[in-house]
Amino acid sequence: MQLIIIRHGETLWNKEGRVQGISDVELSTVGIEQARLLALSLKDHPIRVIHTSPLKRALKTAEVINESHRKEIHTHNDLMEIDAGDFEGVSYKKLVACEKDFLNKWIADPASVKMPNGESFTQLQDRAWRAMERIINKEENALVVAHNFTIAAIICRIRGISLNEFQSSCVGNASKTIVNFQKDGMFIETFDDRSHLQEDIKSSG
Repeated sequence: MQLIIIRHGETLWNKEGRVQGISDVELSTVGIEQARLLALSLKDHPIRVIHTSPLKRALKTAEVINESHRKEIHTHNDLMEIDAGDFEGVSYKKLVACEKDFLNKWIADPASVKMPNGESFTQLQDRAWRAMERIINKEENALVVAHNFTIAAIICRIRGISLNEFQSSCVGNASKTIVNFQKDGMFIETFDDRSHLQEDIKSSG
């Protein structure tokens, strides 16, 4: 069994450096093109089913990929991005300038420090892993489309590492991470692969 874990393509808020969290932001023009290139790289993969966060940026990425597969798409609220609470829509520059004390506490202990009126990384991981267990129990090759912090929390669980090390498990827009499931455990075959995004450069060169 194999899972292909995808982060959605770029949004305007990604480009502007703003916190998205559970805000329902759509893909940018660049993000749609990234999803198209990602879809091309996955067209020959044996995907049986697609699971995605219901947020527009993830769902649209899943739909573009599915144009080559025509499989069922299942949405899971538990795959949504971390609830950033009061920080939703705020620029990272403003956060760094105005919330240094909080950010230092959160970076030191993201597992337990909650976003103001939002979630902690532990809460995110708990709900995201509930979705992953449902998906894994189906025992079929699947594509999972989610978000940066959500994927980082999932990868930390797969790697068996602390959430305090989450930065080593963050991924880029329109990346793919491939996880193989065998009798003796889960193995990450490919992590944060974005080589397919170079295809547009190669074709124009």
